[in-house]
Amino acid sequence: MRILMFGWEFPPRMSGGLGTACFGMTKALAGLGHRILLVLPQSEETPGAPFLDLVPAFSPPFSDTELQEGEVELPPVLTIRPIPALLNPYLTPERYQDLCSPKGGRLRDPSAVYGLDLIAEVFRYGRAAGTVVRSASFDIIHAHDWMTVPAALIARRISGRPLVLHVHSLEYDRSGDNVNPEIRAIEQEGLDRADRIIAVSHRTKRMIEERYGIDPKKIIVVHNAVDRVEAGRIYRAERRGIPRKDRMVLFLGRITFQKGPDYFVEAAARVLQVLPDVTFVMAGAGNMMGQMIERVGELGIGNRFHFTGFLQGEEIERIFSLSDLYVMPSVSEPFGISPLEAMLYDVPVIISRQSGVAELLKHALKVDFWDIREIAGKIIALLKHPALAGEMTGKAREELRKIRWETAADRITEIYRGVVASAATSGSPSSGK
Repeated sequence: MRILMFGWEFPPRMSGGLGTACFGMTKALAGLGHRILLVLPQSEETPGAPFLDLVPAFSPPFSDTELQEGEVELPPVLTIRPIPALLNPYLTPERYQDLCSPKGGRLRDPSAVYGLDLIAEVFRYGRAAGTVVRSASFDIIHAHDWMTVPAALIARRISGRPLVLHVHSLEYDRSGDNVNPEIRAIEQEGLDRADRIIAVSHRTKRMIEERYGIDPKKIIVVHNAVDRVEAGRIYRAERRGIPRKDRMVLFLGRITFQKGPDYFVEAAARVLQVLPDVTFVMAGAGNMMGQMIERVGELGIGNRFHFTGFLQGEEIERIFSLSDLYVMPSVSEPFGISPLEAMLYDVPVIISRQSGVAELLKHALKVDFWDIREIAGKIIALLKHPALAGEMTGKAREELRKIRWETAADRITEIYRGVVASAATSGSPSSGK
């Protein structure tokens, strides 16, 4: 089947778990013989101006050297087409305005290239991406999350092809009840008009039903997975000279409300009262970074707490391989691929019950994100009892063998066939209602 896919990040340039998911998913779909045209926004570096802390979603087509350095193998049936845009999946309206500001000469005449604000930029990207439809041949449209909705709807209107909207995260996950009404409205339109919706967890499916009033029959759950190739090239860091008592507990993710970094910090303080030699590492970046640094100082645990900033590639491999325990205390996590990645490195994991991946994992300790005492207690238990941690990692290895992108790709293929057959029977795309 020929698939026109709209996304906004892909290896080797990524800013979150969506890029990891898109890589694993497209690779598995291509393995089934599908031909995929993946349309991504492209950020261009201006002379003399750095990207600041923005991780570009995509750059001009990779050279052979870049592909080798990034260890990215593109399946022969996957074609990528960049569209100029200044988007990344976690860009806020305020951050977008800052990036587009001509102050300090960071961008040359941004108004001539980018929309006046984030929402305008999303629609500008949509109009540009929609032109791909006129030169592409495809059977179905597959779009990922809200920033691709305008592009997908334009493509649907022009081509008459059916649309599958893949929901990896919702505005309620990112912002709680303080949602951006414009973003929510775009999500609502996409969910209403899509012919079928893929949710990454039953948790996300329930949120789509309850918050957006969508018929549950229209939503199909397909859990994410982890790329098995990654397991074969794990960076094995040497721990020579590192005393075993200096164990490391890792938080890896965006330092934002959604990921619960504050609960990790509070739990760390409790653990250190019992196990003073443990080192806590917060790897990532986000708008709560300053607040977390201040809180660590207030708690007086700065000598046992480290902030690494944003990590990628081999840096992530090294931090996983150095860790004794991974903790994901997310407040609202549609899925959460990072615990699966930690398990590839034989790192036991503690995850919040408020995550989609908790539906899938049996051999992980689960906590309520707000229960600092429970989080601290389970960290202490795993660090004090290596046999328990070893049993968990052994069972996790067996569990990971069943969590495969090929399984997800088979399910997505079934969805494609059902949607295309339904559109053919009706003679035109359904209203999606």
